[in-house]
Amino acid sequence: EALKKIQDKQRELTQERSEASSKLKDLAATRTELGNKKKEVQGKLAEAQRLLNSLTAAEKAALDAEQARASRASADRVQLGNSAPASGRAGAAFSAAQSKIGSPYVYGATGPSSYDCSGLTSWAYAQAGVGIPRTSQAQANAGTRIYSQSQLQVGDLVIFYGDLHHVGLYAGNGQVLHAPRTGTVVRYESINNMPFQFGVRI
Repeated sequence: EALKKIQDKQRELTQERSEASSKLKDLAATRTELGNKKKEVQGKLAEAQRLLNSLTAAEKAALDAEQARASRASADRVQLGNSAPASGRAGAAFSAAQSKIGSPYVYGATGPSSYDCSGLTSWAYAQAGVGIPRTSQAQANAGTRIYSQSQLQVGDLVIFYGDLHHVGLYAGNGQVLHAPRTGTVVRYESINNMPFQFGVRI
């Protein structure tokens, strides 16, 4: 009986060792894959930086002027209609974000002079006295999801792309107020310019 128990325990331990070994292999593969992706992203960033560095001063000035013109034009053209905000807090958050139109996009920035996409939305809601998570992926789970664009109200978070890596604030009339990407500023843009996933009502 004692020998049988020992043999059973040995079988269990062998099985657990086998499972642990398999998990370690999976983790090693994942680590390698993440390392390769990191290298790929760093390579693309370095290439983009090389391209920027290769521009002459005149070309850089022209590029900056074009970006500024596009941002001004988007602010001038936008017709927001008279959609009501989702709530008093959402309205306050949206007003705070509006006050930052023209502020530069800086990756990882959370204000008060520059922002990335989720930095802007988390800062705006903080001005309304509401704490929401810092990243777009976490903000996607911070409230009630709204899958129909027709149900969106001013101040709702709007999540874009399949991996949920971009977020803005719904501005009404099919427009989003957001911090788009490096080289741009906080501005309005059509919700249809990006792959809409869903809204989130805080």
